Amino acid sequence: MDQINSIEELFSAFDKLHVLIVGDVMIDSYLWGKSNRISPEAPVPIVNVVKREKRLGGAANVALNVQALGATPLLCSVIGDDQDGADYLRLMEEKDLSTQGIVQSAERVTTIKHRIIAGAQQLLRVDSEIEHNLTAYEERHLEERYLQLLEKVDVVIFEDYDKGVFSENNIQRFINLAKEHNIPTVVDPKKKNFLSYTGCTLFKPNLKELREGLKVDFADENLHAFEEAVAALQAQLQVQQVLVTLSERGVFVADGHEKTYIQAHRRSISDVSGAGDTVISIAALCMALNASAPFLAGLSNLGGGLVCEQVGVVPVNKQRLLEEAKQIRLFETHEYRNA
Repeated sequence: MDQINSIEELFSAFDKLHVLIVGDVMIDSYLWGKSNRISPEAPVPIVNVVKREKRLGGAANVALNVQALGATPLLCSVIGDDQDGADYLRLMEEKDLSTQGIVQSAERVTTIKHRIIAGAQQLLRVDSEIEHNLTAYEERHLEERYLQLLEKVDVVIFEDYDKGVFSENNIQRFINLAKEHNIPTVVDPKKKNFLSYTGCTLFKPNLKELREGLKVDFADENLHAFEEAVAALQAQLQVQQVLVTLSERGVFVADGHEKTYIQAHRRSISDVSGAGDTVISIAALCMALNASAPFLAGLSNLGGGLVCEQVGVVPVNKQRLLEEAKQIRLFETHEYRNA
């Protein structure tokens, strides 16, 4: 990797990267309407439909963030061989995302979350999903796609939503395959498989996930207990870097024995949805370019805050992220380096 000497060179280098995102994908479905009366059939509001929309969700939102940053995302997952699966593939094609890594299975349904909204109020959410682990057939075909894509990428993101794509067995298999190719792995975990990612390169829980995953509890202000929990996680997973998002208090990154706290930037927060997807996307690109842990954390923290200013789940704006990084002299402050 060529030496990077400025924040502009770093952002230009994003454009050359290929990122494999493996994990649970879904459709976010929205029905917007108006409601001004109660049904005579039951004590529920009647919603007159104004607009319907379907969006890519789950790991696919990470792919959209990676794409917005200029890199090439390659999604790898299992969906149903059903109408929702067909809609999912159509949505991918509309966003210019490759469908090469998507396995369709007749034994599964495509995860879809239907939200019914009247005015600014969400009245109901109806989920269609299967959470049990993949069958042997599905696992075999997923691994085939994973291996095909692994030959083309610079970093792998594991995006776990506890919907069954990951199991202890295939997680270790996928991490080991990436190691054989000298490709770093970054993980956005959920509760079920929290302690299964042994040997990954970077692990990114939020504070709630850290507590639940390790079955520990401590007050937010107890930094000693928090840092002990992170150290225990590093030891148990044999992972060098742990990046913990701390909501309005910013982020914390541990790189071996080095610890860095980075404060959140003052913002007008509209919606925190999707901020974690932005954080993991930026962290993965920085990891692929051998950035220092403090710089990786600083840029990820900046990007996560930016998307919180927007309503709904939206990808990060690359140009605005670059401008803010330049404004606070992030490149110099946190000593970017090709480690």
